[in-house]
Amino acid sequence: MKLKKQVTVCGAAIFCVAVFSLYLMLDRAGGPLVPRRLLSPCVCNLQSQISVLQNRIEQLEQLLEENHEIISHIKESVLELTAHVDGQPVLLPYRTPNGSWVLPPESRPSFFSISPQDCQFALGSGGQKPDLQMLAVASVLPFDNQDGGVWKQGFDITYEPHDWDTEPLQVFVVPHSHNDPGWIKTFEKYYADQTQHILNSMVLKLQEDPRRRFIWSEISFFSKWWDNISTQKRAAVRRLVGGGQLEMVTGGWVMPDEANSHYFAMIDQLIEGHQWLEKNIGVTPRSGWAVDPFGHSATMPYLLRRANLTSMLIQRVHYTIKKHFAATRSLEFMWRQTWDPDSSTDIFCHMMPFYSYDVPHTCGPDPKICCQFDFKRLPGGRINCPWKVPPRAITEANVAERAHLLLDQYRKKSKLFRSKVLLVPLGDDFRYDKPQEWDAQFLNYQRLFDFLNAHPSLHVQAQFGTLSDYFDALSKRTGIIPGLKPPGFPVLSGDFFSYADREDHYWTGYYTSRPFYKSLDRVLEAHLRGAEILYSLALSHARHAGMDSRYPLSDYALLTEARRALGLFQHHDAITGTAKEAVVVDYALSLLVNSPRVRVLSEEGQPLAIQLSAQWSSATDMVPDVYQVREELAASPHPELGETYQTHSALGSSPHPPPCTLYTPISHIHPPLHTPHIGGRAGGSIVCLLPTHSLPAWPASLQSVRRAGEEHRLSSEFLIYGTRSAKDKSGAYLFLPDGDAKPYAPKEPPVVRVTEGPFFSEVASYYQHVQQVVRLYNVPGVEGLSLDVSCLVDIRDHVNKEMALRLSTTIASEDTFFTDLNGFQIQPRRFLKKLPLQANFYPMPAMAYIQDKQSRLTLHTAQALGVSSLHSGQLEVILDRRLMQDDNRGLGQGLKDNKRTCNRFRLLLERRTTANRVQDNRPISFPSLLSHMTSMHLNAEVLAMPVAREKPAPPALRSFRPLSATVPCDFHILNLRTLQAEVRDDLLPSAEIALILHRKGFDCGLEAKHLGFNCTTSQGKVGLLFHGLELGSLQPTSLTLMYPLGAASPNSTVIHMDPMEIATFRIHFE
Repeated sequence: MKLKKQVTVCGAAIFCVAVFSLYLMLDRAGGPLVPRRLLSPCVCNLQSQISVLQNRIEQLEQLLEENHEIISHIKESVLELTAHVDGQPVLLPYRTPNGSWVLPPESRPSFFSISPQDCQFALGSGGQKPDLQMLAVASVLPFDNQDGGVWKQGFDITYEPHDWDTEPLQVFVVPHSHNDPGWIKTFEKYYADQTQHILNSMVLKLQEDPRRRFIWSEISFFSKWWDNISTQKRAAVRRLVGGGQLEMVTGGWVMPDEANSHYFAMIDQLIEGHQWLEKNIGVTPRSGWAVDPFGHSATMPYLLRRANLTSMLIQRVHYTIKKHFAATRSLEFMWRQTWDPDSSTDIFCHMMPFYSYDVPHTCGPDPKICCQFDFKRLPGGRINCPWKVPPRAITEANVAERAHLLLDQYRKKSKLFRSKVLLVPLGDDFRYDKPQEWDAQFLNYQRLFDFLNAHPSLHVQAQFGTLSDYFDALSKRTGIIPGLKPPGFPVLSGDFFSYADREDHYWTGYYTSRPFYKSLDRVLEAHLRGAEILYSLALSHARHAGMDSRYPLSDYALLTEARRALGLFQHHDAITGTAKEAVVVDYALSLLVNSPRVRVLSEEGQPLAIQLSAQWSSATDMVPDVYQVREELAASPHPELGETYQTHSALGSSPHPPPCTLYTPISHIHPPLHTPHIGGRAGGSIVCLLPTHSLPAWPASLQSVRRAGEEHRLSSEFLIYGTRSAKDKSGAYLFLPDGDAKPYAPKEPPVVRVTEGPFFSEVASYYQHVQQVVRLYNVPGVEGLSLDVSCLVDIRDHVNKEMALRLSTTIASEDTFFTDLNGFQIQPRRFLKKLPLQANFYPMPAMAYIQDKQSRLTLHTAQALGVSSLHSGQLEVILDRRLMQDDNRGLGQGLKDNKRTCNRFRLLLERRTTANRVQDNRPISFPSLLSHMTSMHLNAEVLAMPVAREKPAPPALRSFRPLSATVPCDFHILNLRTLQAEVRDDLLPSAEIALILHRKGFDCGLEAKHLGFNCTTSQGKVGLLFHGLELGSLQPTSLTLMYPLGAASPNSTVIHMDPMEIATFRIHFE
């Protein structure tokens, strides 16, 4: 006790010194002062002193940057001081006579201190303006779909025979086989039927001729095959890779979807693939290959560049954009992030110009001719050419005529590019699965190459090549080092959504298709991240304590299994919802991994205030003896690194459950509701009042919100889209509505339940096909600053219908709205009247917002869905789709396996404090820090892990704070991932950990008052000190740890990162 008193006195003394220092700083700054009488005695009440300190910090936030670090030190001191105050009584919520709930005051002060320099990033010019900005390109294109002749979506290409006299054409034909890890068949079925035969033949056929080449991208398949081949065959593969005959392109676990995938999962599957390649083959991918994702995100080039790749290829881009880029010879460009001030994110990108990546659409503009050079289609085979002109085997008699015909296509295609180096992919889905196809393609093409190369007058050099062979030759021709900008090539920023392959067939339906599995993906992602962090910390502490021999290292294999299951689901036919029903179930199987007398205790054994709510089996029936427990957790920007809590079952006191009121239509009035009694000394029961009148304002939907005393109109309504009655209809990929959405009209009015409580109150509206719960939290911090909205959708009795949720406000957003790309960055959008309705929908993996000069409304989502803003002041999100037919994109099925799906959202209304037209018209935008934290709160929730009662009772859990200091709130710990040991055949953990950090870019122009949580930025500096662990070394690396970016530092624990930067560090604890 004496020691505690001494600590208290010392703490008070430190506090007085800090306050006096603040006073001197304020006096020097000339700011307004708080009366001096508050500074004199050290015996003042501690809480009032803290309050004074908060007021002064609000003033100091406006000072110059030189004071920022001093403020941070003072805040840490005050937090530590208040954390050690003992003996404060436990205060519980109480209800006032007028029915409102009052929470006890927050015992810990909250701070919001942002470095002024950290606000400049969002206001900056963004560096040199790119040559091509996709938002501007889309606004000027006519999208008129004119007939282009043999190249239907393009134009006639002409050339002069002497165009290559001074610089010959260099052609690289790149054989490839696109293997979907699940689509029509399951992953295992594809592997057994085709993929293993492709790879087995590859080893044999490439060794037959050193001039042959092949590329491969899906490491999920390759690793499975590797586990089943001999040591001799593995050695042969390594020789082929080392000799340049076989190239691993991109090297991710899958070729991921770029619309719905979250950047955590995109990075995770890329690391899994790259780490596998390094451990087993010793190869580092150099070039990216993405021929099949349905549209392309600007996030992917950033991740590839951070992984040290220097070039990439994309294919599925809107046909009008392809035509425009071909006409301006802009199909190859440096892809730069919109927020990049110095070109450090540039990566060279090649866009394939024609309809598809199959052979008829890769040799040149005329598919009728190109198909004649797909030698798998020789007469007698299983497939032929739709244009009715079959290929002919190359012989001495016809080689000259066939070579000239093919060269004409090569030359025409070459005229679309700025160099005289040409890329010609040669492959399709699951090609080369039989030895006969290898022979047919390689032997016939080699005869053509030999003829072309033997005639110098043709000015062409043709050969098989890998993707990097092509990019290296291009760099050599243009006189630059690979990865640098070739002279005269354009710079582009933006993305390539939404994709249309022909007519008005926009691939915007898959943004929502099978939302149940999109939600499941995000749940597994959050649990995997939590498991990775806990495993890495637990294992490090066990090793530090010399107990690693007792730690179950075999658990690492389970972690690897979860990584690979999540990675597999990022495939562009998995998370997209575009696979066969049986395949979807197969994906899901790999992803799946009672009393009201409850008290929640802190580690000191003090009861925490909680709220009990009933569990409902239907709109009007409660589940007996099942309750929801809600406690107030301290808000933290990094909840996964916060304190631990333990829930205890107790037979003692029980909280009073909140009352609820049930409004029902007359036809729904039941006998008396089941209202289970809650025993215990406090007594009480969950009471639902059943009014004699129905809800007066039907429909029971959100109408307005009140924020800071101001009321804002914010209404919600459900809508139904139909599909076309003739010709092409909506399916898993396509959204082809029959016109504007119509209001959802249920047969009966909803049952409405209103619940009020100390921590939250909610309105639950039960319609026939959707249950909407709007919940308002009465707690400090992130939860209490936004509106929680959930929609449980069940449209299993619908036929060709899609359900949407529309939010309408008075915000004058006009034709502009904003959606995120992969939860990583924000992309401004424009509603274009010249495009059909379905073209104006975009992917929303994490958030979308609208704004005007006064306000911003952000819709945060816990699952990827499609979103648009079809009118000023509106946001519209597609909740689920039930479609009875295929949309003719190869799937052969509709979407009829719907499940009851809960879509979870957060609505955040913020007041803009600084806004100007110039800034708002820039092709770049950022969320506020509060918005970032709201998104993290929704997608990386605190993982509650209840412990079953045991006898004797287990020891009480203690708080665990792995970091010695608070991480700045613009930093996000993406992962703390234990790396695999060097042993190739055993999945065991190494002593090294990958720390992946993201410093978020944010907009300071939104009001940030009374947030109820601590937030400090530090100009990108963060110190890494771990409680109980000694950092042995810290080495910056490329994103996937394949390349060191600096020497390992044994002493430095300070990291500096730029805004928006994602950085990986290889760390080792002593």
